[in-house]
Amino acid sequence: MKKAAVTLVACMIATGMIMAQQGDTLVQYTPDFKFRDGIYMNFDMVKTNNPVPKAKLFTSVDYNDKDFFDQVLSGEKIYFYDNMGVRQEIEKDAIWGFARNGVLYVKVQDNFNRITFFGSIIHFVADVTTSTGYNPYGYYDPYYSPYRSYYNPYYYSPYSSRYYDPYYGGYPYRNTSRTDLEMFMIDFETGKSYEYNLENLEALLMRDPELYQEFVSMRNKNQKKMMFVFLRKFNEKHPVFLPSGK
Repeated sequence: MKKAAVTLVACMIATGMIMAQQGDTLVQYTPDFKFRDGIYMNFDMVKTNNPVPKAKLFTSVDYNDKDFFDQVLSGEKIYFYDNMGVRQEIEKDAIWGFARNGVLYVKVQDNFNRITFFGSIIHFVADVTTSTGYNPYGYYDPYYSPYRSYYNPYYYSPYSSRYYDPYYGGYPYRNTSRTDLEMFMIDFETGKSYEYNLENLEALLMRDPELYQEFVSMRNKNQKKMMFVFLRKFNEKHPVFLPSGK
């Protein structure tokens, strides 16, 4: 997190913005649980169920607009009032996510993704875009040449294994990328995010020696098939308690 964001969070802690509201009752999380609507600057706010609510956001967007959060989060910065009534700002890249209609959405890259399975080990899927590098053969334009200004039939082109031919055309580089649906986990205890894979799940299961031993005693092929089953077992044995928000 950037230094400015760390300073802002420290200020918010000092003013009580991310503390559980006085009188809140802790309840065990169930799929019926509703998170308070608002923007969650960090995971501590999730644990206390205490986001920056709509009423404290500085925006011209109608609070009742069904696309309220989409519009507020369309800019690079978010403006809000802290508990002292002082206007603050934070970069969108620095926030954790938001809740709409009681449902959490976590930020991954530039997208916000719905939390589908909440507990001691949180599970969700997200669209992740990765660069596949520059593809010199992305497309061919017989009239295009990256060395047109030189117009030299003997000018060597790094795009080709031969000398550049101005009548042949060039192979312009094109930045390419791909988007895949990937799975992630969040450790409720620390708020850290992990890729959903065998190694990371084993590390989280180590907190329950009985479950961990049962899991690692299986063959690797069976472990992969049973990953989500053991994630669910862990959450059932280690329930999460949150302020009700009522």
